[in-house]
Formats: sequence, C-alpha cells, structure tokens
Amino acid sequence: MKSFAKTAGLGLPLMLAASGVFSAPANAQDPITVPIVVAETAAPIIINAVKPKPKNTGLDKFEGFVMNANSAQITVRAKGNDLTIRTFPLTQAASEKMQKIIDNGGYQYGDKVTIYYEPATSSAIKFKGKPSKPI
Repeated sequence: MKSFAKTAGLGLPLMLAASGVFSAPANAQDPITVPIVVAETAAPIIINAVKPKPKNTGLDKFEGFVMNANSAQITVRAKGNDLTIRTFPLTQAASEKMQKIIDNGGYQYGDKVTIYYEPATSSAIKFKGKPSKPI
C-alpha cells in the first residue's frame, strides 16, 4: 500500500506538468496579417454595356396545339409538354376574332396556336395561328 501511495503522490504533479506542455497553442493558429496592395490608377474595364429590355406589355405567351375552340374559350395542349392542358376564356375582342374564324371553318384539333394572355385572370387577350381546312 505504501508504494501505491508514493506513485499516486507523484502522478498528479506529473500530469499537471504534462498538461502544460501539450496544451500550448500552436504557432500556426495565430492570424497573419498581409498588406494588400491596391493599384489606384486602374480604370474599370467595360466588357458589355447593359441593354434595356423592351417594354413588357404584361402579357404571357402560351404556345401549343388546339384541342377545342369556340367563341367563348379555347383549350390548348402545351407544345413541349403533352400533359399540360390549359383553357383560356376569351376577352370581348378575342371572342369577336374567334367568331370570324369559326364562320370560316374554325380551328381543328391539332392546329398550332400562340395565346397571349393576362397572367392574373388567364384571359386570352389575343391569339395567333392559322386554322386548318375543316374536315
């Protein structure tokens, strides 16, 4: 028991001395300041000037193929995605234009059209596309 007490008495001071050696901060952890040299005579280089975008009329465009069209609305399948189908109610001006097209045979299933619509109401303001000959 006496030898255990002697080694235990020496162990604590040795541990404290070792902790002081191994817990010292490394020099690599200190921040290093590097002076930044700035050229004061350099002028900015302009690669491309910013071009203003044309005025947005507030209308979105939907391209696709006619599924059904009458004087009140037009149903169109999207050009790039066959699963996207949208129905647009026609405004008064678009309805009058559609009635003239219907009088001449109207749009047939699969005719290519472009619908310009108001995003807030999804109302078709105008549309473009050549109707095919009626069957």
